[in-house]
Amino acid sequence: MLVVGPSGVGKDTLIGGARQALDGDKRFSFVRRFVTRPADIDLEDHVSLDRQAFATAKRAGRFALTWQAHGLDYALPIGVDTDLALGRVVIANISRHAVPEAVAKYPLCRVIQVSAEISLRAARLSKRGRETHDQIVARLAREGAALPANVEPVVIDNSSTLAIGVAAFVMALRRIAED
Repeated sequence: MLVVGPSGVGKDTLIGGARQALDGDKRFSFVRRFVTRPADIDLEDHVSLDRQAFATAKRAGRFALTWQAHGLDYALPIGVDTDLALGRVVIANISRHAVPEAVAKYPLCRVIQVSAEISLRAARLSKRGRETHDQIVARLAREGAALPANVEPVVIDNSSTLAIGVAAFVMALRRIAED
């Protein structure tokens, strides 16, 4: 399960809520990304690597999927392949422009596209404190990569309360697990 959407829609928040709601349900595996950015568990749950360690791990074949976005390197761990072989639904936050490669490698994967009202996205990005006001405005104005024509995402609007967003996300995951 590829979770995509523009910055500030709450992808990591929904994933975290679903991880708690589905704790103990062995059908699901929630993947922590590797990112060449310092970790801040309150903002984004990932494993932080410097560029050299990332390149070394990539050469050693420790990643199932890699991509670049916003000047950073991202990867999913090779354990994704094991979880998929065991029949689990793997949930991972990835960049929209990495979807074609992911779909090519994992043809049965599905996509959840998270959206939110632009004013909420702006407030969330500002609260993160990673970017200046001008950088946030530029990020909001930027069009993201389009999904491939053959991908029909499940769309979740995360403009309401956290509880409503997490409930919609969990329901989508359960439906996908039953397919």
